[in-house]
Amino acid sequence: MSEDYSDCARCPFPVAERLCRNPEGRAPGFCPTRDLPLLAEEGMKLYRESGMLEFARQASIQEAEGYAGREKGYARVRPCKTRIEEIAEFSRKMNFSRLGLAFCVGLRREAKIVAELYSGWGFEVVSVICKVGCRDKELIGLDGKQKIVPDEPEAMCNPVTQALVVNRARTDFNILLGLCVGHDSMFLRHAEAPCTILAVKDRVLGHNPLAAVYNCDSYYRSLKQVR
Repeated sequence: MSEDYSDCARCPFPVAERLCRNPEGRAPGFCPTRDLPLLAEEGMKLYRESGMLEFARQASIQEAEGYAGREKGYARVRPCKTRIEEIAEFSRKMNFSRLGLAFCVGLRREAKIVAELYSGWGFEVVSVICKVGCRDKELIGLDGKQKIVPDEPEAMCNPVTQALVVNRARTDFNILLGLCVGHDSMFLRHAEAPCTILAVKDRVLGHNPLAAVYNCDSYYRSLKQVR
């Protein structure tokens, strides 16, 4: 890739020595911290002008509170909170009371548990399943052979309507649970309230897609082949 573009994933320097972490740090040829300082200033301006400054502040506070042993120094900190807990804590920090839960039909059991947990913690939960509206996939141009069960009636996943449902309820914060690739994108585009992800869809790996990354030198070495 041209060095005109950011490529932080390929930065060769140890984290503590990177310019993005240390003002006296080092930078490769494609470093946006060094080369795009005006964008960093524009970003700070947008935090202020968009009303997201408090959102960013509370998110950073939540990040720090997710670790125990901070008083012992960076090398001794350890994670102490699950994501489902952190979503609840962050929502309280932001005074969010009504949560939207957009979930996949394949995770309906998990969605029920999640909704019960958040309700038990004092939140109002508006949950909506991906098949809401019961519209056949043929309405979006699929032929019978492109369905999961060929030539049978099959309700489409409907993330746009999911977003409209939570918008109508005026949710404060939306949680995505297991929406498919692409469907999650459409929900995020049309939802009016801020959103976060509790879990993403990975049918093979029990919704833990990083397992393939962690094993890309062994069991999932085939991922390194050109596709």
